[in-house]
Amino acid sequence: MKRQVSYQWRLREVMATRGIFAASDLSPLLAERGIELSSVQVWRLVTQTPERLSLPVLAALCDILDVTPAELIATRAENVAPRRTAVSGGAEVVDLAATIRPKRARITGNK
Repeated sequence: MKRQVSYQWRLREVMATRGIFAASDLSPLLAERGIELSSVQVWRLVTQTPERLSLPVLAALCDILDVTPAELIATRAENVAPRRTAVSGGAEVVDLAATIRPKRARITGNK
């Protein structure tokens, strides 16, 4: 059985509980801790779920907001049953992507 993991980035929610409502308010606080990010990078950090995050940035955010990483990143893992494929009663399966191809269009000029 496979395990599927997911996470929820809660930075915006945690910021709001601390009275910080704008991404631009976060930039100087990060700079005080040696984290130099552009305004666009900070905005993305606040408004989007990051796929990668450096540990120095995470540590700075935890210090600024006085939280632990677990409060910023809610994780979840659950068992996932393997997907079963339908078995057609002995009939051969045809891959339509390989057999059906669109016809090339020909553009002809007006006469």
